[in-house]
Amino acid sequence: MTGKKIIFALFFSISTFMVQAQQDLGYQTPPKAIADLIDAPLTPSTRISPDYNRMLWLDRPSLPGIEEVGQEELRLAGIRINPKTNGSSRAYYYNGMTLRAMQGVRAPEFKVQGLPADIRIENVSWSPDNKRILFTNTLENGIELWMVDAETAQAKKLTEGIINDAMSGSPYRFFRDGKTILYKSNLAKRGDAPVEKAKPFGPTIQNNEGDAAPVRTYQDLLKNKHDEALFTYYTSSQLIKMDLETGESSPFSTSGIIGTFSPSPDGNYVMVSRFKKPFSYIVPYSRFPFTVSILTNTGKLVKEIADIPAAENIPKGFGSTREGARSFTWRADQSAMLYWVEAQDGGDPKKEVDIRDRLYVLNAPFTEKPQPVIDFKLRYGGVTWGNDGLAMTDEWWWQSRQLITSQWNPANPKAGKEIIWDRSWEDSYNDPGNFEMKRNKYGRSVLMTTDNGKSLFLTGTGASPEGNRPFVDKYEIATKKTERLWRSEAPFYERPLSIFDAEKGMVLTIKESNEVQPNFFVRNLKTGDSKEITFFANPYESLKGLQKELVQYTREDGVELTGTLYLPPNYDKEKDGALPCFMWAYPREFKSKKAASQVKDSPYEFTRVWWGSPILWVTQGYAVFDDFGMPIVGEGDEEPNETFVKQLTSGAEAAINKLADMGVVDPKRVGVGGHSYGAFMTANLMAHTDLFAAGIARSGAYNRTLTPFGFQSEERTFWEAPETYFEMSPFMHADEIKEPLLLIHGEADNNSGTYPMQTERFYAALKGHGATCRMVMLPHESHGYRAKESVMHMAWEMDTWLEKYVKNAKPKMGIEAVKKP
Repeated sequence: MTGKKIIFALFFSISTFMVQAQQDLGYQTPPKAIADLIDAPLTPSTRISPDYNRMLWLDRPSLPGIEEVGQEELRLAGIRINPKTNGSSRAYYYNGMTLRAMQGVRAPEFKVQGLPADIRIENVSWSPDNKRILFTNTLENGIELWMVDAETAQAKKLTEGIINDAMSGSPYRFFRDGKTILYKSNLAKRGDAPVEKAKPFGPTIQNNEGDAAPVRTYQDLLKNKHDEALFTYYTSSQLIKMDLETGESSPFSTSGIIGTFSPSPDGNYVMVSRFKKPFSYIVPYSRFPFTVSILTNTGKLVKEIADIPAAENIPKGFGSTREGARSFTWRADQSAMLYWVEAQDGGDPKKEVDIRDRLYVLNAPFTEKPQPVIDFKLRYGGVTWGNDGLAMTDEWWWQSRQLITSQWNPANPKAGKEIIWDRSWEDSYNDPGNFEMKRNKYGRSVLMTTDNGKSLFLTGTGASPEGNRPFVDKYEIATKKTERLWRSEAPFYERPLSIFDAEKGMVLTIKESNEVQPNFFVRNLKTGDSKEITFFANPYESLKGLQKELVQYTREDGVELTGTLYLPPNYDKEKDGALPCFMWAYPREFKSKKAASQVKDSPYEFTRVWWGSPILWVTQGYAVFDDFGMPIVGEGDEEPNETFVKQLTSGAEAAINKLADMGVVDPKRVGVGGHSYGAFMTANLMAHTDLFAAGIARSGAYNRTLTPFGFQSEERTFWEAPETYFEMSPFMHADEIKEPLLLIHGEADNNSGTYPMQTERFYAALKGHGATCRMVMLPHESHGYRAKESVMHMAWEMDTWLEKYVKNAKPKMGIEAVKKP
């Protein structure tokens, strides 16, 4: 049988594997040092007022309990809905609010008053006039809309639990005046939710008349007429217009499955998109048919701008897009001008054309024909508006990783674009940064100018061979030259958030170091003065003295790699000797070795720990090598995945050799792990090398024939590259895995491609070949885990596995035998 036939046979026979249930163990708790770090208080999230006069701190609660995570949810058209609240079933929320002035050291803080004791805050935003803060509060059976007076720090409820927050995006929008809003309400007389009938309506039928629809493996899609009815019931809403000063409200326009809604910058019009039938069973709702309409600010229809069909048959490839108009947006620097883009190549990246996309504009009162203004030879990547004489555009191309930034004159589009930068987006060292923005008279973000409109500002990460060093540059529009105004200096990592006073050179930054918690600073670019304005405490006191080093080494093919090494506090190499090691990574694809070799971290960032971090195991006496380099390079016409396994193997071997040469790691006691694509990497390393004592793979995909229309950065289909799909699938090499492998997965994983079935069938294959393996399926958990019980148990499983199979590993061959026989 040929290799291709073997793959097809496997593809259609894997369903015969049956998974045997493990004995119920109950939730366990990891060692106290790990549990305390997972439970450490979280630093508040921050929202800055548009005028930069006030800061809003949002308290973040600890992990929720399994009862909350396990509440009923509906999985419809790519979204997950809590039917009791009519909001997202997987939302993260805040539980407290504090206001303070941004300027001044130790400025007084005011706890927002009038909040319920069990508040669940989401959808937070400042009003354009800086006077108010709006947010939603999720109840057990609904979602309310609330408002905070920024002057008095007093909160009050605006609505009962009627807010419809089932779809992505904020459920409310401000008008320009800051006191008028639109919000999405549940339909007033919608009745009870549809109930599935005992007798089916009939068979569920999907039909195709020969049109190709190579869609990826989406989850939570509609399956039948009942799902369609539920989706319609929970996503249908009515727009309501409210005056925040008087509290008066009234229905706005007609109801429907409202996607986006946005007032024009001058507040005289509202753009509304509505999804409609026929719904699709193979793509999420974002690709359903929809209309785009312009209404007056009283809700009267002005014009239907577009009627867009379903996008089931978008051509294959990462440079592909839907046919017809897309990306409808208000121009930020004009009172009421709509713009959008339309593909000129049918959305097909394989077509040879001179123009890929074309930008159109339509000005109020929307009675004229849309005007084409700018063409793009690559795929449209967005417009950044400044004024009638200046705008910036981006265009990109996946195959070459090319990114072009141009400047142009919107008042004279016939003059065309002037290219500023034409580069690879993988080239971090030459990334010029992003243009700084400011609020204009409409409250919209536009390009920030200085020197009487002659210059702009750029801020960026500042990747360099010595690590990331964020910067602020000045860009001269006429000459296209940049001048460096400021750069982060060791031993700190300081990054600019925003320039809030261009003329005085005042910048809001966040500054941190290895052991100093990130805090806000106000920096004067002209004088060099810097003042700290927040004083958040270090939540990880137990990690004081943690040793951290950015380690650089080279793979056998010459690719230079980096990883961050963490060693326990008070560790002494001479006294304590080589340690057991836990390595953690996530592979990334590149089109050049030069780009893959670039340093993309900083040795001076604060060590922040989260529930899924491998750094937790420093507390248990391990050396942790986090985010160690795993680039997969395919230069020229070569696809990176053609040598995926070889490059993984080479990268892992180089990392272990480096750590062993440093004398801090015992190469016979090294474990490897990863989440999602990192889990896929882990399983492949276990299948194709003898480098590791054990592995831990969380929420991964292991059989690529189950993702036949592409995965990660692989855009070829299974039928175009069957040997690659076979070679990259650790499921196909389950018989070669001899070292212990722990598999963890959420039972409700919604990530594309990482079905829980992937882990179940991989475990069955391992067990069938007598491997030492363990499968842990976490109830109610999605791709990322949320419940405290789940996270603590996950950490217990990982710790137990590492203790048994890594720290106390029996002698084995060592790293000299890279390839399995």
